[in-house]
Amino acid sequence: MPSISPFAAIRPREDLAARIAALPYDVYNRREAAEEIAKEPLSFLRVDRAETAFPDDINTYDDQVYLKAKELLDEMMADGTYITEDRACYYIYELTMGPHVQAGLVACSSIADYQANIIKQHEQTRPEKLHDRLNHIDVTNAHTGLIFMSYRSLPSVNLIIARQQLQAPLYDFIAADGVRHRVWIINDQNDIHELNTALATIPATYIADGHHRTASAVGVGLRRRAENPHHTGQEGYNRFLSVLFPDDQLQIMSYNRIIADLNGYSHDDFLAAVENHGFLVKRIGEKAVSPRKKGEFGMYLRGVWYQLTAQAQIISSDPVTGLDVALLQEHLLNPILGIDDARVNGRIEFVGGIRGLTILEEKTAAKDSLPDDMAVAFSLHPTSMEELLRVADAGFLMPPKSTWFEPKLRSGLFIHSLD
Repeated sequence: MPSISPFAAIRPREDLAARIAALPYDVYNRREAAEEIAKEPLSFLRVDRAETAFPDDINTYDDQVYLKAKELLDEMMADGTYITEDRACYYIYELTMGPHVQAGLVACSSIADYQANIIKQHEQTRPEKLHDRLNHIDVTNAHTGLIFMSYRSLPSVNLIIARQQLQAPLYDFIAADGVRHRVWIINDQNDIHELNTALATIPATYIADGHHRTASAVGVGLRRRAENPHHTGQEGYNRFLSVLFPDDQLQIMSYNRIIADLNGYSHDDFLAAVENHGFLVKRIGEKAVSPRKKGEFGMYLRGVWYQLTAQAQIISSDPVTGLDVALLQEHLLNPILGIDDARVNGRIEFVGGIRGLTILEEKTAAKDSLPDDMAVAFSLHPTSMEELLRVADAGFLMPPKSTWFEPKLRSGLFIHSLD
């Protein structure tokens, strides 16, 4: 069973939470992060993307960037912007986007559970991103971003969370994108004991989003264990900051693809190749194709939408190769368009479903290709939570860019010290 524990959070003063809360660090590039900070000087992006405090010729991964992040965080704790809880607590974090509502438990997870695969993964990590967050955690001496996790829904846990939400929230604000964020604190010892008992029945937890931050937190923890001759196992670096949502509350959107060229094919030869590789091709016209079911794809080519349907000979029951993202990759993107490794191939671009299908049309050439136009776009049916859990349970990894979760968690609302 996973070890899930309360913690003494470092958190924003109630009247400043809305100004501090920021989208995750990797949502923005450097210029966009700087623009957000200019609009809101208290944004936690100041700490998460501390390179914005320097001229553009200073490398994002320079040592002085991480030192600046520590300096800014220390200042916010010293001047009362942040307060430190006087006891270990749990927190409930609820996000509301339109009709969709999800409420998760903010807690600490164990690096030992990660090592033992009780915390299950579904995504590969990239060395440069791993190195960046490892340095950020190590130098700031804190976990500053929530790791988005899930568990198979349990009524016993859900009922406790729902009951706690009858109390007045600690934070309640609507962000600029219209998402409502509410936080409750669970600090009564009887309530904490009841929750601990319910959590002990969860067999495993799953990383939904945040594989790089998790691996970085584990890396720092293991290094500090090795460096500390008096290590007891109770130090903060043995755990990392997480928020755990029941799987039936989560919303995964599609992760669409755009390709720069047709790999030398003419328009007609490309369509023929798609059919020859196991897809039924149906011309739709101007109406955008949003796939309604698994095995169905939309394709936008030269101003025309097509519906692609995977035929029986290419459909698989395997947890990984049966995913729509894998099916498209293995039977179209790779053999026809030459996208052999989607993680590093510069001819492919990924577009989160939150941006809609119009963006696919805008970025794809309608007729003769222009310098900035892409050649063909694909809309996908979203990967399901059950598919994600199946892959993780089997010990496999998903193809890159398989899931796009919405709404996005905010950073800066909870900080966990490594001490």
